[in-house]
Amino acid sequence: MVLSFDSESVSIGESQSTQAQSPVSEAEMRQAVRTLLLGIGEDPHREGLLDTPQRVVKALKFLTSGYRQSLDELLNGAVFSEDTDEMVLVRDIDIFSSCEHHILPIIGRAHVAYIPNRQVIGLSKLARICEMYAKRLQVQERLTSQIADAIEGLLKPQGVAVVVEATHMCMVMRGVQKPGSWTVSSAMRGVFAEDAKTRQEFMGLIRQPQNLR
Repeated sequence: MVLSFDSESVSIGESQSTQAQSPVSEAEMRQAVRTLLLGIGEDPHREGLLDTPQRVVKALKFLTSGYRQSLDELLNGAVFSEDTDEMVLVRDIDIFSSCEHHILPIIGRAHVAYIPNRQVIGLSKLARICEMYAKRLQVQERLTSQIADAIEGLLKPQGVAVVVEATHMCMVMRGVQKPGSWTVSSAMRGVFAEDAKTRQEFMGLIRQPQNLR
């Protein structure tokens, strides 16, 4: 028996953030954006760009809000005792991150599964964990491992499996300019790494066409 949940039924909101002291003020950040605009030959004082520095700073803070979140805050006690050892899978979790090399978007989805060891987690928390780590400057390989390691550390389950599929705008909009290319990364822990049958079951479930769900 497999408990499988479509991510559309999982509410993904923004967790309450902790306040971290930044060595740089917002005014300094806005000035840095003005400098960048000057550097590309624009006039930061023209009408269409007057509020751009403020908007860019606000957007960057939102897109990197994962730095100001913690797992304890995110979980809010939503770990429960449950005598089950069947796979729990949440698939097709939309993720939006930023490449740390070019600060361009990474857009994709994550599939997350674990086999409980007498503890389960609120389903929405799996999506929130993905979101917290995605809202940082990332490389996809590290993002995938961080999600798996977080769940493993929180629940001590029999196993964790994470697959992330994403397209990187640094490969689409610049550089090799290959729209349609997707990167797939995986992190397997515990029985998912050790047992081929369990791993194949997980991979089969995330590959099911939508009309069979």
